[in-house]
Amino acid sequence: MQSNNIKFIAWLKDLSKESISVAGGKGANLAEMFNAEFPIPPAFIVTAQCYRYFIEKTGIKEKIFSLLKDLNVEDTDKLQAVAKQIQQLIESTPVPDEIKEAIKEAYETVCIPKRTKEAQHLIKPPECFVAVRSSATAEDLPKASFAGQQATFLNVSGSDALINAVRKCWASLFTARAIYYRTKNKFPHEKVLIAVVVQRMVQSDKSGVAFSINPATNNPNEIVIEAAFGLGEAVVSGRVTPDLYIVDKQTLKIKKIEIHEQKIKIVYDPEKKQNVEKTLTPEEEKQQVLTDKEIVELAKIIRKIEQHYGYAQDIEWAIEKGDIYIVQSRAVTTFKPKEAELPIEAAPEGEIIVKGETASSGMATGPVKIVLSMQDLDKVQKGDILVTTMTTPDMVPAMQRAAAIITDEGGLTSHAAIVSREMGTPCIVGTENATKVLKDGEIVTVDATHGVVYKGKVEIAPTPKVPQPAAAPKIITATQIKVICDLPEMAEKAAQTGADGVGLVRIELAIVKGGIHPAQYIREGRKEDYIKLLMNCLRGIAKAFKDKPVWVRTSDLRTDEYRSLKGGELEPKETDPMIGWHGIRRALDEPEILEAELEAIKRLHDEGYKNIGVMIPFVTRLREVRFAKQMLRKLGLEPCRDIEFGVMIETPASCFIIEDICKEGINFISFGTNDLTQLTLGVDRNNERIAKLFDELHPAVLKEIEMVIRTCQRYGVKTSICGQAGSKPEMAKFLVKLGIDSISVNIDAVQQIREVVARTEKQLLLELERRKASL
Repeated sequence: MQSNNIKFIAWLKDLSKESISVAGGKGANLAEMFNAEFPIPPAFIVTAQCYRYFIEKTGIKEKIFSLLKDLNVEDTDKLQAVAKQIQQLIESTPVPDEIKEAIKEAYETVCIPKRTKEAQHLIKPPECFVAVRSSATAEDLPKASFAGQQATFLNVSGSDALINAVRKCWASLFTARAIYYRTKNKFPHEKVLIAVVVQRMVQSDKSGVAFSINPATNNPNEIVIEAAFGLGEAVVSGRVTPDLYIVDKQTLKIKKIEIHEQKIKIVYDPEKKQNVEKTLTPEEEKQQVLTDKEIVELAKIIRKIEQHYGYAQDIEWAIEKGDIYIVQSRAVTTFKPKEAELPIEAAPEGEIIVKGETASSGMATGPVKIVLSMQDLDKVQKGDILVTTMTTPDMVPAMQRAAAIITDEGGLTSHAAIVSREMGTPCIVGTENATKVLKDGEIVTVDATHGVVYKGKVEIAPTPKVPQPAAAPKIITATQIKVICDLPEMAEKAAQTGADGVGLVRIELAIVKGGIHPAQYIREGRKEDYIKLLMNCLRGIAKAFKDKPVWVRTSDLRTDEYRSLKGGELEPKETDPMIGWHGIRRALDEPEILEAELEAIKRLHDEGYKNIGVMIPFVTRLREVRFAKQMLRKLGLEPCRDIEFGVMIETPASCFIIEDICKEGINFISFGTNDLTQLTLGVDRNNERIAKLFDELHPAVLKEIEMVIRTCQRYGVKTSICGQAGSKPEMAKFLVKLGIDSISVNIDAVQQIREVVARTEKQLLLELERRKASL
């Protein structure tokens, strides 16, 4: 149907991949695959021109763009307010009758069952459910990608509900995230339109995503499939960890099956008339989601789709009553432009003498140096293999010299794992016996990629390089991707990743290099020396990240970790230093240490390094925040005005008083997930015996994170994460879903997490935006 030559509705059969200006990217791709006879559920498009007719006919167009004019998208409060105002304006504006009639007529048509022998199983019009998906487009900008920034509504039934869902999709063109993305990428708001895909709902028994390449390794010869029970929302929202299957693209041989326990699935509840989470039975939790036959059949379709387009595809799929459907496909834009080595398929032959967990991948050969005490550190020279029970911050200089690191204890969030990943040093943790099995001076080969240590020197033939496709467009994400960087020597390398700033600088590494405990500087009256030590470290990092934020954490000195430093022997002995006298609680008792640290930052601000912000660790009480702010004022910096000021969220207490902290006045928070997880779950993260219980994705931890982010969003406080969990794709997906502002990761994880975030931003409508759209 059309009005004044404006077509409100378009059918897939009449469109193609060239129809972006009418159907948006998502709608155009569905039409292309539908007409190529791929298994696409029937659908129609509420055209982009219909949306434009709506805002012009109702007279709201001028008001929308006047609100956007000269909007400073870096002003979070203003951005959120304008976004909400525009969305409410669209959702409260009545839809013209001519559009209503066109949508109602098309809905009744798409719900008519096919005349096949299976017709009796199809849902008839009075009970017809559809999926309603936004499909944004940019006129004259065909390379723009706006997928995932707008809304999706599943199991919509009835013409009135459908029209409301369409209007909410239109409104979602103006979420804060979408406005920010367009502004940053210089897409004129008035040129960006939005179509809506209305597709017969697939009540999937199984669903997931798939890639016609391996996005983690850049291997073009592998198909990767992720699968979960129920509707696909569980996968793209990160609520379950899906099964992982890797298939050889040429032979269709299944190369890898990785089964994950899934506690829930999302299904439609006809009584409640909404999607609900349903608990799986214990048997289902351990069951492989897809059968081998289904994996191969799905892989065949994925391969054909890639062949049809001629380039790699990112696909959403669903299986209902044994039938496979494709509900979305888009180009994969995350191929690295350079040649990339494929992972080693099998470990080389040799005598394995130690096994452990991979903390930082890579290989190195060299002489073993056993470090059982601080007195042993000096014997570690450049190129040696450092072997110890567990590393401490005192060992960082020796760790920098080592070619590889092996520990008896610790898991993937231990000190050794964290620092080695940041330095790019191969590291194996949790071996249990490395210090007993290995001998000082013996030559070993560390294959950290496979978590094994070989006796002697083992040669590994380089894997042949595979030419990659032409350079892909630079990945741009609305969620900022920052790095963790503690050393000025690593700052240039960190900056070259294209990171959006530094989300965590731990000054403890600079302290260790100085060789003197901060308390000793104060005792000896050498406060100025401490200030200069910190300035020399922070200046290099701030300079490398000019015009980008650098958040510096004030000292968090546990009493058991720095005893090798001068004055460290005077530290008190505590029964449990992890939860002892450190962080801001120590600063209250020894304020001169904190004052020196803040003075160093103040002087760097005076030098012009105003990109440095400050955050306070291990907060549990509001008075700790007030104390730090008062000290900044004493030094001549007004917190939140002259300098960015924030707090670490790494205790359950800080989670539950977050609203009070926001009211007190802060610019940002940053999650320290290592401490938050161990304190929430009661798990010592350095104890390899219970390392399996350490889980940042535990529901309790995720609920704390969600509570904090939701509260901060209400107060316009930026949210970030600087714990090691930020480098995990599963956590990144979860955080993007919640609308976190930035994710800080290790230097070597920037590209991977940026790809995960980009893909997630295309697949998800953030929960915050869903709620806004439904108001």
